Amino acid sequence: MSIRSNRKEEHLDLAKKFYQDEKPNSFDKMHLVRPALPETKVDLEAIKTTMFGKKIAAPFFINAMTGGSHRSYLINKELGRIANKTNIALALGSASILTKEPNLLDSFLIARQQDPDGALIANVNAKTSAEQAEKIVTELEADALQIHLNVVQEIAMPEGDRDFYWLDNLKKLRQKVTVPIIIKEVGFGLDRKTIRSLKNEGFKLYDVAGSGGTNFAQIENARNTNNVSYLNKIGLPTVISSLMAAKEQVKFTVSGGVRNPLDVFKGLCLGGKFVGISNVFLQALIQHDADYLQNLIEEWQYELACLLAIYGQNDLSSLTKIDKYYDLSLKNIIEQLL
Repeated sequence: MSIRSNRKEEHLDLAKKFYQDEKPNSFDKMHLVRPALPETKVDLEAIKTTMFGKKIAAPFFINAMTGGSHRSYLINKELGRIANKTNIALALGSASILTKEPNLLDSFLIARQQDPDGALIANVNAKTSAEQAEKIVTELEADALQIHLNVVQEIAMPEGDRDFYWLDNLKKLRQKVTVPIIIKEVGFGLDRKTIRSLKNEGFKLYDVAGSGGTNFAQIENARNTNNVSYLNKIGLPTVISSLMAAKEQVKFTVSGGVRNPLDVFKGLCLGGKFVGISNVFLQALIQHDADYLQNLIEEWQYELACLLAIYGQNDLSSLTKIDKYYDLSLKNIIEQLL
């Protein structure tokens, strides 16, 4: 097994080790006001939407996880099958490994083979060449491409990059890649200045990926003999990063610490077009089995429809109008940064 593939395996083990199903985060400090008389009913049709021109059953999806090793082949096989059965979108883990080890393509391609008509999102790092990224998109028949910005992870990673002059390459990617591009953080949150800068360069879609869920500094520190554990505590909370994206009036996905359907609903109320879930679904699969994960996703779809009814909504179009308030500690951050 190559060093890169071994790192993928280690990430899976450490994501399981550090997983907390009820880890406190910024969603706990955000509250919504519901009408006692909602005049609604539970309707699964109300949560249906489209992603990149494809109809999906719900506005939440399986966000970037893995690929590039034997175990990730098996995981992506099941994720692809489940995405097909539940009709939700699937984003694959970083495929940048294919630029060095093209023989690992099957560990990503298996997801598309299991879900030939579903919404599928590829993922690469910010230094992947435009030609290589377009090749990956074509090979995977991806409907969109996430480009992840993972500076903190790279610093904590013992073999990580130390050169973060990425903007020029991002421009080349935008010009070359023929599917929509999503700029994505990896659990430390997109800040407003970065969103504004990229917006000015023509980037239109973002995944805020705030802090509160999987912590890749913590994961890399567990692999690093020169531990930089103080990096575990930096990052923008998901709610704050989402509010920043909303202020910049860009289309964005909310992810980072989504634990349950109420978090999904709050993400939509913050203005997210979609909500991404990674480790909750990953652990449901590897700690239980594929049937458990499929049932969980179907339960979330039903419970999200219930939440729309509770809050007096008949569709997804007006969720940002629901009144919201914040605990003082979060409100203080909002007042300082926004």
